[in-house]
Order: sequence, then structure tokens, then C-alpha cells
Amino acid sequence: MDYYGKRALDGVTLTVPDGCSYGLLGSNAAGKSTLLKIMNGIYRPTSGSVLFDGKPVYDSPAVKEQLFFVDDETVQFNNMTLRQLKSYYKTFYTGFSDAIFGELIGKVGLPENKPLHTFSKGMKRQSAVICGVSCGTRYLFIDEAFDGLDEMMRTIVKNVLIDAMLDRKVTVVFSSHNLSEIDEFCDRVGLLHGGRILFDRALDSIKDDIIKVRAAFDREVTAADFPELEVLHTESSGSLTYIIARGGPEKIRASVEKLSPKIYDEMRLTLKEIFIYEMEGVGYDSSGLGSNAE
Repeated sequence: MDYYGKRALDGVTLTVPDGCSYGLLGSNAAGKSTLLKIMNGIYRPTSGSVLFDGKPVYDSPAVKEQLFFVDDETVQFNNMTLRQLKSYYKTFYTGFSDAIFGELIGKVGLPENKPLHTFSKGMKRQSAVICGVSCGTRYLFIDEAFDGLDEMMRTIVKNVLIDAMLDRKVTVVFSSHNLSEIDEFCDRVGLLHGGRILFDRALDSIKDDIIKVRAAFDREVTAADFPELEVLHTESSGSLTYIIARGGPEKIRASVEKLSPKIYDEMRLTLKEIFIYEMEGVGYDSSGLGSNAE
């Protein structure tokens, strides 16, 4: 996908199974927002295609009626009230549920007759998510799902999404800089960097594949001592050596035990740690992640 003369996405291939919660990770300017807009038929890809049940998304109103995109920007609706916004979406989504809309608006206490420009960023995000759930689509896409929300609002939005997934089998796809939210909420994750997908897998399988080992040896060891493994990181602290490697616990254990370690412990990585080591592996400076990776 070329965007204003720049290659925004390059050979991206991913699959979003029905009923899953899919988290899209990536560094700044990785192409997450562009990818979400292509998946929703807002942008036309310069090559390749996006299919929904085998049908192309772009320029297909029937397909788009099964998709709802919550953009990071809502400025185009600033002068509308929630009641007007509801009427607007009802003209495009025949499955819109007044009952669900009324229930959710009442639950979070949002005013229906005040224009959105009087709302906080968190209230605007709640409004957009509620509209999306009320539209009755099979897929709900959210760009920076929890950006600008305090802890109470995060909990409310997550509960709204979880209820939609459980009650109507809605598939939720969202991008976020908050790795702990994705770690907690998603069962499948894609990592995008430089316009390319580094991985697209079930979260549990990612965590099972990359293992952190703490070991003690009679001598100093390096990544070259484990030729069978894809070693992402090694470091020493006193008599202990820490090894981050890809290959699954059995393969990693067998490789390390060839060197007869005095101490051997395995630790499961958090999604934040996996993200950092994966990004370092492609030359990204993890020191710049800051609080965005929290």
C-alpha cells in the first residue's frame, strides 16, 4: 500500500478468525491505522485484497454493513448529539438496535442531547464504541482502543466489548500502544513494523514459543553456544546468564542442558517483554518505548 508516495504497508498478510479478540501492535508510524482503514474498505490497497467471507471489502456496501470502524478521530461528528449520531448510523446499518443503544447509554450515563464537542476524549470514545456495538455488525475495529481513558472508563469500554463478544459473537480488532491491555484482552496478536507483519498468531502460542531462561555455567556463554536456537537476547548478572530464545521450552531446554548448567530455570515472558525483544531484533531502539509500552 503506497500512501502519498510512501510505502505504508508491504506484503501484509493476516487472518482474523470469527469470534476472536485481535490486538494489533506496532511502533509509531508502523502502519496500524492505515491497515485498519484498508480492512474496513476506507482505503483501496494498491495491491492485494481484503476479503470478508470471500468477498472484497472495498466498494461493497453489503460487506461494509458487517463492519464498524471506530477511528481515533471523531472531529467530523463534533456538532452532532448522540441522538443525532444514532439516527445517522441507523441509515447505514439496518441491524442497529435501539434497545442495546439505550441500555448502554443508560449504563454509562452519557447525555443524548449534548453535542460531542462538549464531551471529554474518553466520553467520545465511549460514545463511538457504544454506537459500534449497537450497529449489530459482526466485526468491530477500534484504532487506539483505550487511548485517553482513565481506569474506570477503560473498564467500562472493555466490559461493553466483552459483552458484545459473548452475547453476539462480535469479532473485535483493535490497535493499542498499551501492551498490558492487549495481553489481558486479546487471544490473537499481530505485530506490525515498517509496514510488515512480524508475526500473526494466537497469543498463547507466542508466549509458549519464546522462553526466558536463567542459568549458571562453568564459563561465559554467548548466543553462538546455542546454534539450534534463535537467540533474541543474552545478558549476564553475576554468575547467572539470562537467555531469551525462540523455539519452545523443550527445544530450548535441550540446547541449554548440553552445556550442563548448574542452575536452570524457565520463565514465561509478558507480552511487553516479547514486544521489546522482537522489536530489538529488527533494529528498533526499545529505550524509546517509554510509557507507551506499559
